[in-house]
Amino acid sequence: MPIHVAITRRVRPGCETAFQQGLREFFQTSFAQDGVCGALMLTPPPDSDSREYGILRTFASAAERDAFYASPQFKIWDEYAHQLTEGEPEYRQLHGLEAWFRTPNAPPRWKMAIATFLGVFPVATGLSLTLGPAIKNWHFILANAVFNACVVVLLTWVVMPLVTRLLHAWLHPNDRKPQP
Repeated sequence: MPIHVAITRRVRPGCETAFQQGLREFFQTSFAQDGVCGALMLTPPPDSDSREYGILRTFASAAERDAFYASPQFKIWDEYAHQLTEGEPEYRQLHGLEAWFRTPNAPPRWKMAIATFLGVFPVATGLSLTLGPAIKNWHFILANAVFNACVVVLLTWVVMPLVTRLLHAWLHPNDRKPQP
């Protein structure tokens, strides 16, 4: 299953053009490394005061992600980028639903809807049978807030990562086979 990583960097004032050009060049050379499946630069909106740039990277596996970030090529880029940015970059691995939006060839919405239904239905049913009776006498708003918070937590960190892993070949039929 592909690994998706979101990186945020704050570019120093006046260094925006050099950062963008350097990142584009690094993207081109980085695609030669095994396991690098995609990269995307997110720039601040025009006419905004933001200097935060986003980088979304996709790797074939966790091992190839780790090899990429340990490579001399990445270390050279990182050293160069530190000269153009403020503070440390923030790295965050994307999981489940949020990873769909990173995939270069995202599945059609109807497939995402079916996958979501396959996650939501058993979670909502299971919680209705277990949590529902325990909170049935609570105030309507509080009971719904607790119930829905449990649904969101279970979907985000447990169910949807599992569903997307199990349905990977169907959601992304053109991707390389997942690494064990």
